[in-house]
Amino acid sequence: MSEMSRRDFLKQTASEAAVAGLLASGAAAVRANPLGLPIGSQTWPHRQMIKEGHFAALAKTLADIGVQAVEMCSPFGYADFAMLADGKQVRQILADHGLTCVSSHFGMKELREKQSASIAWAKDVGITQMIVASLGAEGNPTIDDVKRAAEEYNKIAAVAAAAGMQQGLHNEGFEVSTVDGQRTYDMLIGLLDPKLVKFQFQMSTISQGFVAHEYFTKYPGRFYSMHIQDIDLKAPSPAGSGQGVQVPVGKGSIDWVKTFAAARIGGVKNYFVEQTMELTKQSVAALKTMKT
Repeated sequence: MSEMSRRDFLKQTASEAAVAGLLASGAAAVRANPLGLPIGSQTWPHRQMIKEGHFAALAKTLADIGVQAVEMCSPFGYADFAMLADGKQVRQILADHGLTCVSSHFGMKELREKQSASIAWAKDVGITQMIVASLGAEGNPTIDDVKRAAEEYNKIAAVAAAAGMQQGLHNEGFEVSTVDGQRTYDMLIGLLDPKLVKFQFQMSTISQGFVAHEYFTKYPGRFYSMHIQDIDLKAPSPAGSGQGVQVPVGKGSIDWVKTFAAARIGGVKNYFVEQTMELTKQSVAALKTMKT
């Protein structure tokens, strides 16, 4: 890409402040893949292939479209992944296709009841980041509910840390709720130990007013991961599904230059496309050519 076309691209997709931040951080060097990190894929959207016993075929498909890393779901907390209980075998299959895996989602129930088994499986796969999708039930939590959830999770994270694992938290239903006019997510960021718990940002929550670059800047060093989706906020959404619809990266309303510039401040170490296979193909292709 020529220097002139590069300037044009930056003008069209980022604010002057975001560009200045990129230049100051040394990110002006032209390179593909945002943040210089492997492009990842969360396996949850492709769980049907896993459930049907086609994990190796899934690994090959993802590698063939340019995915370099995957994020798993625990076989003890996610029924569709139950056949992947042999962590060493999972690691070998991924390695056979040139894929790495350092991150996985785990259920709160399994961490409450058999955390040691979950940690052992994670170590067999090579996972160092253990993430929970949500700490509570959807609905209208109270401040006491949020405090109890944070206290429990800090204890779980302390056990994980002692085993060499970094515990993380996603943002799903409970986290995007509000309590007495406050966002539950922000309360949890304040209550959870910053050394024990990092955060994984779900990009699609922009449809509920959660903007990644704002959080990365407001809470530096608290995030280590992202789930990648783009959302067209202007498109009519199916009834009850929130605002906008999912589209490939670069085709929606998210400012990706701003996002990845702020991700450095947030502390992001990896990111995973979490979309259907068709959208994953298009999003991976866009990420492979994205310069940040």
